[in-house]
Amino acid sequence: MVSDMEMDMSGEDESKGGMWALEQKIDQPMDEEAGRLKNMYREKKFSALLLLQLSFQSLGVVYGDLGTSPLYVFYNTFPDKITDTEDIVGALSLIIYSLTLVPLIKYVFIVCRANDNGQGGTFALYSLLCRHAKVNTIPNQHKTDEELTTYSRSTIHEKSFAAKTRRWLEGDAFKKNVLLLLVLVGTCMAIGDGILTPAISVLSASGGIKIDHPGMSTDVVVVVAVVILVGLFSLQHYGVDKVGWLFAPIVLLWFLLIGGIGIFNIWKHDSGVLRAFSPVYIFRHFKRRGKNGWTSLGGIMLSITGTEALFADLAHFPVLAIQLAFTVVVFPCLLLAYSGQAAYLMNNKDHASDAFYRSIPDGIYWPMFIIATLAAIVASQATISATFSIIKQANALGCFPRVKVIHTSSKFLGQIYIPDINWILMILCIVVTAGFKNQSQIGNAYGTAVVIVMLATTFLMILIMLLVWRCHWILVFVFAALSLIVELTYFSAVLFKVDQGGWVPLVIAAVFLFIMYVWHYGTVKRYEFEMHSKISMAWILGLGPSLGLVRVPGIGLVYTELASGVPHIFSHFITNLPAIHSVVVFVCVKYLPVYTVPEDERFLVKRIGPKNFHMFRCVARYGYKDLHKKDEEFEKKLFDNLFMFVRLESMMEGGSDSDDYSLYGQQTQRSKDFLLSDTNNNTFSSVVDLTISSCDSIVPAKSPLHVKSSGTSSGQVSSQREVDEMEFLTSCRDAGVVHIMGNTVVRARRDSSFYKKLSIDYVYAFLRKICREHSVIFNVPHESLLNVGQVFYV
Repeated sequence: MVSDMEMDMSGEDESKGGMWALEQKIDQPMDEEAGRLKNMYREKKFSALLLLQLSFQSLGVVYGDLGTSPLYVFYNTFPDKITDTEDIVGALSLIIYSLTLVPLIKYVFIVCRANDNGQGGTFALYSLLCRHAKVNTIPNQHKTDEELTTYSRSTIHEKSFAAKTRRWLEGDAFKKNVLLLLVLVGTCMAIGDGILTPAISVLSASGGIKIDHPGMSTDVVVVVAVVILVGLFSLQHYGVDKVGWLFAPIVLLWFLLIGGIGIFNIWKHDSGVLRAFSPVYIFRHFKRRGKNGWTSLGGIMLSITGTEALFADLAHFPVLAIQLAFTVVVFPCLLLAYSGQAAYLMNNKDHASDAFYRSIPDGIYWPMFIIATLAAIVASQATISATFSIIKQANALGCFPRVKVIHTSSKFLGQIYIPDINWILMILCIVVTAGFKNQSQIGNAYGTAVVIVMLATTFLMILIMLLVWRCHWILVFVFAALSLIVELTYFSAVLFKVDQGGWVPLVIAAVFLFIMYVWHYGTVKRYEFEMHSKISMAWILGLGPSLGLVRVPGIGLVYTELASGVPHIFSHFITNLPAIHSVVVFVCVKYLPVYTVPEDERFLVKRIGPKNFHMFRCVARYGYKDLHKKDEEFEKKLFDNLFMFVRLESMMEGGSDSDDYSLYGQQTQRSKDFLLSDTNNNTFSSVVDLTISSCDSIVPAKSPLHVKSSGTSSGQVSSQREVDEMEFLTSCRDAGVVHIMGNTVVRARRDSSFYKKLSIDYVYAFLRKICREHSVIFNVPHESLLNVGQVFYV
């Protein structure tokens, strides 16, 4: 069944007459259901011993990428011969202050505090902004969503600077689109990191073979690196949890070894390099080297790569543990490692291309080579896992085609595996490694990706400080000025090397950005189509209890993106078929800008229309970290909540004189006990609507409702009604459940531009064809699936 529809997406305001008022009473928002949520998350307190344990574990997850930078920084900083030892001191001074200003001050002590309930990364910042300003380009949120315990939104005084900033940001769609584009650019560059980090880390570690065998061909090193990469990506489906316990000891040993080797080299070769802690040598470096000193910043930039991964992998550790690990272990060991390499180069200026391995004492060379290779694998694993999380977040927010997501750990929700993305990353990593064959050009590409992600984070942090933290504008200006001075300086340096490998992340990001933007555009248009074409509940009521059709046994689950109103596919369905199921449930599955929705707050259930219509609405809410892996029994949970709704609704009608039920109050002990049991003795909870709707009695959503029974007879009648309806629902479910899903095809209008036709008719259509179907995500059996096709033009 296909209907061609052409709609004006601008639309006119709906009439505010009597029909509109009736509509609002019949199909009210779920204010009462959300208002009943009383649980609040509280910040966990950690003992000193547990904090030390978490700090230790964070080394293997968070700092692998940042910790392996000493493998290749001096190689990329001095790709040519070193002519003056003062250049080494100047470069070391730049490294020291880069590590201090960016990872230490900006990220560890400022940006990490802007986490979304412990979640880090570009999309976490965006979700915070979406909760404090109406900047989400898919307006599927409702004020009831703000009642979630994970929403954590504070009010803003209307005359404050934060309120003025919010109004400016919400002023027009262009600013919202620019903000989304900024987030997508940062996300795409972070995906580029997931490709370049394994390439440069593994290739740099494998390069140690040539030190002991100088005559070995570079191709052999590349082959070894490719073999390691293939093995790394092939093991991803086992999940980090299976081998994660090895990561922290490896990385801790790595840091202690590079720190100890650094101390040894400073003592043995030249302790004078420690004068680099004076910022004066930065000024002298630029004055002496001129443009060459400026372009060498592209190599210095690599000393702070992995900082964004630090923020993106924040999920499983408290911020205090991250800060403790960095200040006590990571930061001092990195400073010692770079200082030791600089001291070695003071007496061996010709060894810049392999300074790391050359500076290792002979007695521990091969053990250090093994540890370096393992550390490179850990660093690669961290960025690959972060890429999976980024894709999942983009998918949840409607910015990436639906892909298969596999949950690899029963203990950690954030540990996921995406097969399609894994193999794409592996192919691109091998192409980059085999195509460039040297660290220099990969390093140029890596630096370009990292600095663009940092710039995106800085701009988002400015808005976070204004809207979420509500800092004084002077503090915001100081943060922005210091961050932008450092990052724009690095950005200007990497621009000189765009033609020397820096173009790679730009091409990769451009491809992913195009895919994301086209998919998001199509998703927004499909949502707007559903919003503008939804059917009035008054029209449904006019059809009568039979809906003007034959009501056949069974339950029809009508999936829609609307949390209110009747979707157009329903009218399209009953117009073309002469029958509809005895029970109809409109199911809305939507993602919110929160990291997770607690299980007991996930479902909102409501009856729409009179009881004899047997029509319900169920809204299932998910956060961007939630996985349908946990909802393999989605249909069962939906029915559990539906039955619980019927029981509590009946209990309200049949309550005794001593029972007083209020929509905004707490349940009585009887209702609580009733809630905790079902026919199968299972324990579950549901957010339910306690409004009783009928043809001649409609209760406004905003008024508190108190129901008292006139006696036991009414309670018996109510109990009998409950039994009858429960039996009716059970018999309908036994008769069969059909999942009715809309298959809306988006096409460009005939008068559209060539680029729009290309994007919609070919790119978006292709992505829709290859992405996962909703029926697969919800584990809908093919024999129970009914697709309703529609075509609309944009």
